[in-house]
Formats: sequence, structure tokens, C-alpha cells
Amino acid sequence: MASLSSLSQPISKTPYNSLKFASHSTNSLLTPKNRSFSGLGFRSLGLSCVVKNSIQSEALVEATQISDVPLLSCSEAMERLRNSQESYRGKQQFLAMYSSVYGGITTDPAAMVIPMDDHMVHRGHGVFDTTAIMDGYLYELDQHLDRILRSAKMAKINIPFDRESIRRILIQTVSASKCRNGSLRYWLSAGPGDFQLSPSACHKPSLYAIVIEDQSPADQKGIKVVTSSIPIKPPQFATVKSVNYLPNVLSKMEAEENGGYAAIWLDDDGYVAEGPNMNVAFVTKDKKLVMPHFNKILSGCTARRVLALAEGLVKEGTIRGIRVGNVTVEEGKNADEMMLIGSGVLARSVVQWDEQIIGDGKEGPVTWALLNLIVEDMNSGPDTVRVPVPY
Repeated sequence: MASLSSLSQPISKTPYNSLKFASHSTNSLLTPKNRSFSGLGFRSLGLSCVVKNSIQSEALVEATQISDVPLLSCSEAMERLRNSQESYRGKQQFLAMYSSVYGGITTDPAAMVIPMDDHMVHRGHGVFDTTAIMDGYLYELDQHLDRILRSAKMAKINIPFDRESIRRILIQTVSASKCRNGSLRYWLSAGPGDFQLSPSACHKPSLYAIVIEDQSPADQKGIKVVTSSIPIKPPQFATVKSVNYLPNVLSKMEAEENGGYAAIWLDDDGYVAEGPNMNVAFVTKDKKLVMPHFNKILSGCTARRVLALAEGLVKEGTIRGIRVGNVTVEEGKNADEMMLIGSGVLARSVVQWDEQIIGDGKEGPVTWALLNLIVEDMNSGPDTVRVPVPY
């Protein structure tokens, strides 16, 4: 999240700127007998396949063009991985990774891998969290660390080290990366062992951490959200920050398919819940900051910090109060302001929800004020939220 570096100054109200056989029809029934395919490593015994359309046919044609699969040495595999990474290098750069499996830190992206038999990979038995790096400081490291430990306990994952050791490892990983603006993401998993359902054969739990530098430009322009049709996770799972993010991914995709930035979940009682990876808040017509309570959703560290910082806005009269509780859809859509809150977006104005324009359809002043407070807190907040990195 290196884009946070551009937020080091107070923010003004101005937005940032086929298998193919002889056939004459794509619907032909193709029935080759006892045919072997060099390079594909299988023998077809009475294979029957129906090519349903030209797209599927082209995909099958491409499959037949695979040459014999090479057997690679470790160094050859690493080199191919390195070349592959270079071919799709994006705006996120991975600067350092710690793995308890190999017991150290690497700065080579090709070595930033985890075992396939880690239960986090094939069973989703893992939890994670993220801490922002701002000007050489880790923002709310201890708050996020406490949350991942709570998540691990709820997921029945033992921790491989004590809390202080994990904290020290995370700080050292950032130090080795030399990253001064970005994000630190870390996971606790049941660990590698086998491909069974139960983790009983796992050797020991694992800790992984990676430092990410994101070169995407910061953007605080008002956004559209939609109501998610993807079922929300039940509270037992929604309150754990686990790697089981398929509902979140599908919810985000649904929003993008409908021209939105994010989708908003409603709980089983129809109240506003949360976004796919952020909390949501509103400023009501009577100038109160309202946020859904956290008993059925993930307790956002940034959201909780915003609630604390917002007390200053109450004192200066910008808002008249703060309430955490049930929020109806009607109340939300008729609010003066709506915002998304999280470590990735900080505080970002929502100007449209489904077909409803929020407020005057512009970025809200309270949202901007809260964004400035968060950025100021990240730059010069108390020791309780800023941990220096010894580079």
C-alpha cells in the first residue's frame, strides 16, 4: 500500500487525481478408440467427447500442442518461476518474505513460496492480517497482531511462537525489505503435512509474512456500491479473518460487473453489515456518525480507530454524536454521507448505492475530515499506534 506515501500531507477536498479430430461440425460426437497422446501423459480408452462450441474447440486444440513435459531440477524450476514473474510484473512489488518453514527471510520473489501440502493452501485452514507501513513506521501493528491471534484461536490454530517473537519477526521482515511505505501481510496456518481434511498430521503450524510495495496512485474519488447477492458468511466465520475469502471475492466481482467498487452485505435480519474487505459507516441527517456493530462482522482495526478519532469531530461540532448499532438499508441510503473504512481505502466516500444517490452525490465533508485524521494519525500518532522499524 505504498500509495499511502502520497497521503503524508493533510488532504484537501479536491479528489486524487482441443483435442481436435477430423470433424466438420463443432457439435460432432468424436469417439477415438485406444488412442495415446504423446506429451499429454494419458491413454484414452474409448474416449468420447462432444465439442460444444468453437471456444471450447480452440482450447482443446491448444491442449494438443503441449510438448513433452520437462523434468526440472530445483534451480531450473526457480529460474522458470523467476522468468514467469517478470512476464507479469504488476504494480505490487514483493520486497521480502519470512517463512517459518525455512526459518528465515528472503528478498528473492522466486523464493516467496509456501508448500502445497500446507493446509492453508488446500483446506483454507489459515488466518491472516495486514499492517500498513507509513514513513518507516508500522501502523497499528499491535492491534492487528492481537486480532490475528484471536482469529487463530477461533480457527483452532496453535501459534508456532509466542506473541513477542512473532512481533519481532514481523518487524525484522520489514527492516530487511527496506520498504518505508507499503504494507505487511502475515498468515498463521495449520501448517504442512498432508492432503487430508484433518490437520492432525501437520508437522507444526506455520507463520508467513510478506512486505508489499504498491505503486498504484492514491484515489479518493467518490465511488458506487451495490447490494451483494452473495450470501454473507455466518457470524462464526465472518468474525474470523481467515483465508476463506471466496464469498468476498465473488462479492467484489459482482460489484465490478455492475459498475461498482464494492458490494455491501446485509445480515440475516436485513441490517447493513459490511463490504467485502472493509467496514461501512454513515453520517445521518442529524449529523451523527453511525456504524454497524461488530458482533456479526469482522471487527475492523481501522474502523475502531476511526471511532476513537471521530470523538474529536464531536468536540469541535462537526458531528453531533457517534452510534454503533443496527443500521437499516433505508437509513443508509437516505444518509447525508456514506463511506467505506479499512486499511486499504482508509476512509472513502460512497456517492451512490444501487440506484440511490447518497447525499448530494459528492464526496462528503465528514469523510474527508476522517480521512485527514487517519492520515495524520499514521504520520504522527501516539506510540500506541506507530511502531518504528529499525532499518
